[in-house]
Amino acid sequence: MPHIGYVAVTLAMVLALYATVVALVGAKRRQPELVASARNAAFGVAALLTLAVIILETLLLTGHFQTKYVYETSNHAAPLFFLITALWGSQNGSLLFWSWLMSMFGALVLFQKWGSMRQMMPYVIAVIQFNLAFFTMLVVFVANPFEQLNFFPPDGTGMNPLLRHFGMIIHPPMLYLGFTAFVIPYAFAIAALVTRQTNDVWIRTTRRWTLTAWLFLSIGLVLGGWWAYDVLGWGGYWGWDPVENSSLIPWLVATPFLHSVMMQENRGMLKRWNMALIILTYSLMLNGTFLTRAGMIASVHTFAQSAIGPLFLIFIALMFSLSLYLFISRWDDLKSENELDSFFSRESFFMFNNLIFVGLAVIVWWGTHFPLFSEAFTGEAIVVGPPFFEKTTAPLWAAVLLLMGVTPLIPWRRASLKKLGDTLIWPTVVGLAVIALLYFAANIKIWGALIGFGLCAFTLTATLIEYWRGVSARHRSRGESYPVALWTLIQRNRRRYGGYMVHIGVILVAIGIIGSRFYQVETQQNLAVGESMTIASDLIGTYELTYQGLREGQSPDDRLITEAVLSVNFNGQPAGEIVPIREFFVVQQQPMTIPDKRSTLADDLYVILAGWEGTGETATFKAYINPLVNWIWVGGVVFILGTLIAAWPNPTESTQRSAAPVKVRGATAAVK
Repeated sequence: MPHIGYVAVTLAMVLALYATVVALVGAKRRQPELVASARNAAFGVAALLTLAVIILETLLLTGHFQTKYVYETSNHAAPLFFLITALWGSQNGSLLFWSWLMSMFGALVLFQKWGSMRQMMPYVIAVIQFNLAFFTMLVVFVANPFEQLNFFPPDGTGMNPLLRHFGMIIHPPMLYLGFTAFVIPYAFAIAALVTRQTNDVWIRTTRRWTLTAWLFLSIGLVLGGWWAYDVLGWGGYWGWDPVENSSLIPWLVATPFLHSVMMQENRGMLKRWNMALIILTYSLMLNGTFLTRAGMIASVHTFAQSAIGPLFLIFIALMFSLSLYLFISRWDDLKSENELDSFFSRESFFMFNNLIFVGLAVIVWWGTHFPLFSEAFTGEAIVVGPPFFEKTTAPLWAAVLLLMGVTPLIPWRRASLKKLGDTLIWPTVVGLAVIALLYFAANIKIWGALIGFGLCAFTLTATLIEYWRGVSARHRSRGESYPVALWTLIQRNRRRYGGYMVHIGVILVAIGIIGSRFYQVETQQNLAVGESMTIASDLIGTYELTYQGLREGQSPDDRLITEAVLSVNFNGQPAGEIVPIREFFVVQQQPMTIPDKRSTLADDLYVILAGWEGTGETATFKAYINPLVNWIWVGGVVFILGTLIAAWPNPTESTQRSAAPVKVRGATAAVK
């Protein structure tokens, strides 16, 4: 069976190369039958990779430990859920999984758009299948998950203990779904450049693909932070790790793209921006994959260093160079149809939004890659730590919050200063009132926190005003109750009001970050049984933890589990128990620290068992108070719901939008 899987991937690689060449030849020669053959080959690639994935999963479920990948990622004691998710638990399997996802997205878009996008389709096929040819080549020649050992082990070594967490198990496929789905808007962008169809057809065609890819990437980022907070035991959720950053950077470029395309749809503007942003998004996605898989920068997330790195660099350089060449050669075709009418207009503020997000991406990219540059020029890899990222990005994040509040309230084309002032008066009053209230009543004296909370209040007020305008207008004109008016408003303009819900989610996330970043409290103490430690926050209150002793046991999957029991008092009142854990994985000979938390919307009490002596007569604990941290996860849920609403078709919208035939100069193929 492993040999069948390997042959399936090899045939998929050959078919992907065939589809790439035949699609381009068919377009060049205007032979629709060749392009149709390329489409059929693309379906064949998806089918073959589906077979390969099924075979690898079967090997995992049946414990075929002679397969090296199965031996390294599973064992008899592993629960069924971990056997299923081991498919993407290591380098080789995850590359196969990645290739399969991309092939399925490619097949789906061909099925959806074949009848309506005939001129672009040859180039869409070529771009997607060329990418698939590269990834399947890696699987065939460098990272073969079907490789066999020369003996049959009785058991495997099992999954990396750090990955045995629901958030981390779901986190990688969410990122993979996001990354691979971005190949669709990228492929249509390249096709638009080649065929000179640089109007908004390609943007409208791929809008939901882009939103879907961005949604999956966003979910992956939130889950990654949750995993780091729940498992790594350092009291934080984002450490500016290179691999964390490698997922954030494409998101930072894709986000302005989602906003900027509205300018092209509504006003025929920012065509160059949009094309550049989607090319950069996909290139940075490849760059992030390179960082994760090459193992060239130290990270808790990276795979071991391998021969994949140089191959990825070559592929990234090739794809970016071809994209850049097309972009420059079509520069005149991408000229805006309208110019900016006024500095004070929604168009201008979309431009500012683009600049700020690209600035954030540049800063994070530079800091992430600095160890590579420093090692190349000085021989020493100098790692840039969290203080660099926090200090350099904080002003730009503040500007993002401000623009989120201002931009929706500004009209298109031109706004007078008086009208702008009238529009912003209430958000400004609320923002300043929140700053004053926090300063005088809540004893918050850190100006960074005050400004951050004030901006959150400003933007939340502005966003709610937008909802209120729409709801009150429907209430007056149609006599609908306010709840019905709100529901109908969202139903009829999901893109707009779903987007505002995303903004509310971002505000809630920002509140959680500001509170936990500026007001985190930590302490570490060694306690004997019966002794207590105290940790206090001026904002939250005082916790007293009393050590009750250790409990030891063994799980069915051979984990040795040590639990430390502490009773908790909060502000003098009993508040239950908290039980941090230390696990020891016998097969891997690897310990793992699992913190325990007492969670409320106000704060988390976060406790780690750092160590103990003897049978637990004394133990060392590290405790944190993280104010408002759970608003990050609440905001993440609101953010995701808003994106789903924005991506969902409006009732009045047809299920499939057909692009009207566009007469363009230089179109090279028409497939019948």
